[in-house]
Amino acid sequence: MRIVGGRWRGTKLPVPDINGLRPTSDRVRETLFNWLQPVLPGSRVLDLFAGSGALGLESVSRGAAQAVLVERDPSQAAGLRAAVARLQAGDQVQVVQDDAVRWLGGQGIAPPFDVVFLDPPFAAGLWQPALQALLPRLAADGWLYLESPPDQVPEPPAGWTLHRQLRTAQAHAALYRGPGQGRADTLATANPAP
Repeated sequence: MRIVGGRWRGTKLPVPDINGLRPTSDRVRETLFNWLQPVLPGSRVLDLFAGSGALGLESVSRGAAQAVLVERDPSQAAGLRAAVARLQAGDQVQVVQDDAVRWLGGQGIAPPFDVVFLDPPFAAGLWQPALQALLPRLAADGWLYLESPPDQVPEPPAGWTLHRQLRTAQAHAALYRGPGQGRADTLATANPAP
């Protein structure tokens, strides 16, 4: 797996054989980051269930100011820390080894995230518990990416609107926008929802 764009374009990311680890395909990542490119510069990003870390690292590669990667598996979290060190990105990327839902619940007062990637192991069915814990951590006018099996589309938070979606044989990918009015919808004219 490689980072597909930005300053680290072409950088290989190791993908270990871990039960439930299913990295987002290059095709879906390329499309997703085309959708998000106008809002990434300067944003604060959260990659829950980080796995390979491709979504969070790609965000920083393309201009996000900060990314937090949350990964439960200790060996994979160590691998993510090694990748961050290799990229010399320790000042921008934080790797947290913890259960994603538990970590969200223990954050207290912290700046909200502008972009969140929610792509849990499909068999675990964690979309709704994660969304419930995540909502207080999301900027009101932020962006939320949900990836799920093609025949199982999670319900987005109340008030969040579908911006774009993509379905492949392996996954359904959807990008939602929060109901807040803090900034203009910079993606609306370029990428209207189908």
